Amino acid sequence: MKNQETTGVVIVGAGERGVYFIGSRMAEAAADTDLRITGVVDRLPDRATLAARHLEEVYAGAGVSHPVRVYASMDEAMADPAVKMVIVTTHTDSHREPVRLAAEAGKRIYLDKPISVSLEDANAIARSETASGQPVMMGFTRRYERPWIEAVKLAHGDRIGTPRMVLLRSVIPYTRYLQLWHRDQARSGGALNDKGSHHFDVLNWIADGARPVSVTATGGRSGIFAPDPDAPVRCRDCDRDCPYRRHETLIDRFEGVGRVPNESWTTARDILDRNDTCVYQPGSDIDDHAVVTVRYDSGLVATLFFSIFGPWSEDQETLEIVGDSGRLRMERHSGEIDLVENHGRARSTIRFPNPDAGSSHFGADREVVRRMSRFMKGELPPVGVAEGVASLRLVRAAQISLRNGSQPVDPLAEDLT
Repeated sequence: MKNQETTGVVIVGAGERGVYFIGSRMAEAAADTDLRITGVVDRLPDRATLAARHLEEVYAGAGVSHPVRVYASMDEAMADPAVKMVIVTTHTDSHREPVRLAAEAGKRIYLDKPISVSLEDANAIARSETASGQPVMMGFTRRYERPWIEAVKLAHGDRIGTPRMVLLRSVIPYTRYLQLWHRDQARSGGALNDKGSHHFDVLNWIADGARPVSVTATGGRSGIFAPDPDAPVRCRDCDRDCPYRRHETLIDRFEGVGRVPNESWTTARDILDRNDTCVYQPGSDIDDHAVVTVRYDSGLVATLFFSIFGPWSEDQETLEIVGDSGRLRMERHSGEIDLVENHGRARSTIRFPNPDAGSSHFGADREVVRRMSRFMKGELPPVGVAEGVASLRLVRAAQISLRNGSQPVDPLAEDLT
């Protein structure tokens, strides 16, 4: 990329997702794309400063000397003519305003999932996109992972006949949702929004334009993480024998978060700014499991089997699609697809070489950066705001059904508050 003009990018929300996953992958790829992180914006000055320093170190490791600044505000970042793209990775309830400001400033936007907590905010984001005349790229990572892409392609390609039933199974011990800001439903929309938004997007993707007509959900809070007023406030201050200690669980180590990103999380006092709050601390109001069934007007029936507790395992997330004449089962961890065709007369295993498998999100974040580069050159993103709104509608319908004795809910109803 020598002597080539670069494209300035600002990260709004200097947390784990924005800086230590997307930003780090972007800096690592400095030799392969023209994207350059000009700076970061965060409401916590120490976190922003440490994030900028981290990104400079990643650039240096990639053989590039590149300064990363800390902008005092979103307005200052938008006024910088070097900034052409804005990555929005704030808390989910804070997505609306940075998207509006970036859109009004004529910047291209990457918005991480979920789109928002409320449909009011989601619709406002959609209006900002329309007013700008530019598409917004969304970060549903399964849209950037080849096994998911190929599985959906097979389902749409008549290899198993017309898809009739879907089971998306997600049993990932994400107890971190109770240790980070996600524990506050008003901030994150809960685990069913933060993680489930991916899954509902996949169900809509498989449905291929069919309209969801009914959502039913069973589940809620298991009682596994019953509040304990005598529990230590944070993992760092605890000497209990606990399988949920932050940064020591198998899932943390597997996903490369087996350490505190920087000391701002250690020194933070606010419960929403630290990342090791005890899972038993009172105050969390999010659900930890659900079985959600979505019925589409095409006749497709799709079920999400979802839990944020349970053991770490190598088949923690699977996708099974049953069609008229066959079925497929994809395992995210291995990336393998078990394909049965022609009423069982043919069976095969499809494997994909993935040189990025050891990187974050099974390599999807590297693909996100590659697609960002092409997005800045005019290529449409694989998923955007419309899909974000559609996913949130299923999330909200499921949450309403959970609170109302598993009664069916119309996800397209006007009032999903």
